[in-house]
Amino acid sequence: MLRIRNLESGYGKLRIIKGLSIHIKHGEIVTIIGGNGAGKSSLLKTISGIIKPFDGEIFYNDKNITGLSPEKIVALGCTLVPEGRQIFPPMTVHENLILGGYLEFKKNKKREVLNELENIYKLFPKLKERKNQLAGTLSGGEQQILAIGRVLMSKPEIIMMDEPSMGLAPLIIKDIFNIIKKLKNQGKTILLVEQNAKASLNIADRGYVLETGRLVLEGTSEELLDNKDIQRAYLGKDYKLITQ
Repeated sequence: MLRIRNLESGYGKLRIIKGLSIHIKHGEIVTIIGGNGAGKSSLLKTISGIIKPFDGEIFYNDKNITGLSPEKIVALGCTLVPEGRQIFPPMTVHENLILGGYLEFKKNKKREVLNELENIYKLFPKLKERKNQLAGTLSGGEQQILAIGRVLMSKPEIIMMDEPSMGLAPLIIKDIFNIIKKLKNQGKTILLVEQNAKASLNIADRGYVLETGRLVLEGTSEELLDNKDIQRAYLGKDYKLITQ
């Protein structure tokens, strides 16, 4: 579904991603783990068109999307839930969600947008309860759910998530990762960037490990959880998963 070959990208003359090749199959949850500065967020921004690559190719459903604009990539069904949520605080929950359907509005498909909005409210009843509340007054966990709901308004096939657990309490993190599993069960494909290796590997099918922009390890979640280097670097001595 998503294939990346020999990708090089970064900012200005600084190369962050260095010769990276990965793939994601339809219906998988694939996680990218690594320390600060490993290039995880830069990878997602490059796939989504926010950063233009220096070299390499990105294929989505066998279509070369390398260098396409973010709007065109979203229209194809590949979306990003950004780090830090990046909701619009002065707007209501309802208004934030409607903005997620702006491409459909441009096609004069208002009915389809409103139908999808009802689907989002069914999936996340709390958002319906808070639909007239200003988004900036929501809790961190509620804002993350709103960010996910806003992305779902564009009816994506693949959802990229950048640090969805950032700044959240352990119980809220468990709720967010349960939502991710629910999305997979609904047929969505998930590319998950996370520093919380314990939680992400527990729900993922496969994983990749990045260090300074390079791929250093890949495998199934079970293989990575059993890897002594991964345990030492990312899981700690006691790596019983918080989501169990």
